[in-house]
Amino acid sequence: MAIGRVVQAADRTIGSRQLAALLPAEVRARPGYRSLADALRTLILDGRIALHVRLPAERELAEAVGASRATVTGAYDLLRESGYVRSRRGSGTWTELPDGHRPVGAHALVGAAGHGADGEPGIDLAIAAMGAPEGLLADAVARAATRLPEAARTPGYHPFGLPELREAVAGRFTRRGLPTRPEQILVTSGAQQAFGLVVSLLCRAGDRVVTENPTYANALDALRHARLRTGSIAVSDAGWDMEIAESTLRQTVPRLAYVIPDFHNPTGALMPEEERLRLLAATRRTGTWLVVDETIADIALDVPAPAPLASLGPRGGADHVVTIGSLSKTHWGGLRVGWVRATAKMITELTAVRVCADMTGSVLDQLVALPLLAGMDRSLPARLAELRSRRTALVDSLQRHTPQWSWQVPPGGLSLWVDLGEPVSSALTERAAAAGVHIGRGARFGVDPGTFEHRLRIPYTLPADRLEEAVRRLAAALHDGVPLPPSVNRPHWVA
Repeated sequence: MAIGRVVQAADRTIGSRQLAALLPAEVRARPGYRSLADALRTLILDGRIALHVRLPAERELAEAVGASRATVTGAYDLLRESGYVRSRRGSGTWTELPDGHRPVGAHALVGAAGHGADGEPGIDLAIAAMGAPEGLLADAVARAATRLPEAARTPGYHPFGLPELREAVAGRFTRRGLPTRPEQILVTSGAQQAFGLVVSLLCRAGDRVVTENPTYANALDALRHARLRTGSIAVSDAGWDMEIAESTLRQTVPRLAYVIPDFHNPTGALMPEEERLRLLAATRRTGTWLVVDETIADIALDVPAPAPLASLGPRGGADHVVTIGSLSKTHWGGLRVGWVRATAKMITELTAVRVCADMTGSVLDQLVALPLLAGMDRSLPARLAELRSRRTALVDSLQRHTPQWSWQVPPGGLSLWVDLGEPVSSALTERAAAAGVHIGRGARFGVDPGTFEHRLRIPYTLPADRLEEAVRRLAAALHDGVPLPPSVNRPHWVA
């Protein structure tokens, strides 16, 4: 099992064996100075090695990876020339970033507000989310404004969330088939905070956890920052292999398992009911907390929206299942409203953890969320129709500009998990960034470094003309610097 953690700046130094364990297997097997430099640069950009951390001495790292000292010296020289490390005599070699660069996680949040090298406007495909529905948000803000004077007469601290919003979220769970009381809901500042709180409450440094592989990149970051040992369950184009999942759970007995069964991010796969039942039973047997991410559960484009996984448990619920969700994908990421659904006891414990860092959520955001949640069943169909149209536009653009790539059209979700046919994802995303297209390379979603280099996650959340332009620039970057061999000849897509 790989140790998935970030080397923190507070550690000051990363040991040679620790660094060697983070390197991809192919680099460890045949270390060359260029491949070693590329791997170290990727670890820095991904945040797997924090900034301002001292790297091992050249001789120590050479022994740990089975390379010559000259190989490590050459790799460090390349990193110094490109601005990814700095060295001082008698002090060592420290990680940093060149001017104008950010780690991948931060870069994804900043988006493509800038321009490409040719001066063209940037296109942001790093974040799989749409803008707010036209008119709907303004109407919700107007309704919230009428209630704000009353709310402003109170201190404004609601660590559990506004009572009305907790009741609304609980009611939606109940209508979807999972009976829920308001005291089983904690309102959070988005699903990422919800997940972070759950991890903080349930896990300690060194605990074993299991995630799907690939999975949501920011969830992986949270697990690495918590210094947890991360095992994985593979999710392929065919979905989950539950025999392997059950075996992994049985052998590792993890403290927590994190899954996205509904239009999985990034593959778009939908877990069948039989496999959900097996996952529930397997985690119950091992005493593992099952954290279900429902952030994309309502983005059902070709099939009915699934019922909550926890509803398949005994008595209409499973006490070892913790469900998280938000309004970020259905409505707007700028509205920081998410939630946790768990037992009332756990909600109380999570709130105690939350208060230590974040006394309460924004009352204004929650007042805006109330009418949005109440009218969700009326507003969501138009949102889904728009996404279907944009998904078709992306598929058409890929067929025209990159016919050598392949993908499956998912029944829901917000993106395609594209197979490039060759492990060129990192190189392609760098060239695309120079052309003003910012996109999530495959390795960003992998549990282990260096994996999914043949994949790109391409969201279909932008308007059709922007998707067309983005794919055109990706194709140009591919042909300019990362050609695929002529032997690659596969179908364009699989419905």
